[in-house]
Amino acid sequence: MRNRDALTPAEALVLTMVLVAAADGGMSDREIGVMSGLVQTLPAFQDFTSESLADVTDRAVRLLLDDDGLAIAGRLIRSALTAKLRETAYALACEVVAGGRGTRREALDMLEFVRGELGLDPLIAAAIERGVRARYQRVDPAG
Repeated sequence: MRNRDALTPAEALVLTMVLVAAADGGMSDREIGVMSGLVQTLPAFQDFTSESLADVTDRAVRLLLDDDGLAIAGRLIRSALTAKLRETAYALACEVVAGGRGTRREALDMLEFVRGELGLDPLIAAAIERGVRARYQRVDPAG
């Protein structure tokens, strides 16, 4: 994943997840677990392996260490994804934030960056966010 390499759609989806997971300077085991679970179960990753996930994650982290890595990542993601898969990318990013460490400021800022880079309609983005939030609600024992 160098500056000029094109990504497959699955690689772009993983890169999107890595962006939000690494937003605060590192990825937790929980965030890696969420990403792994998504890759193992979703149709967008039908031919994607755990080894591929590890490889793309490593390459994505190295890319983000470059001075202009974030801008390059945004360009690579945009060029690899169709409009429908851009919605999927945002949903996956929201899943990683919700299933990982919750709503840290850095992760929310990165979600905003991703939303802008993907050019999502604000209503679609809000619907995706609300759907993910509903999936991660906790049961209040008090009722």
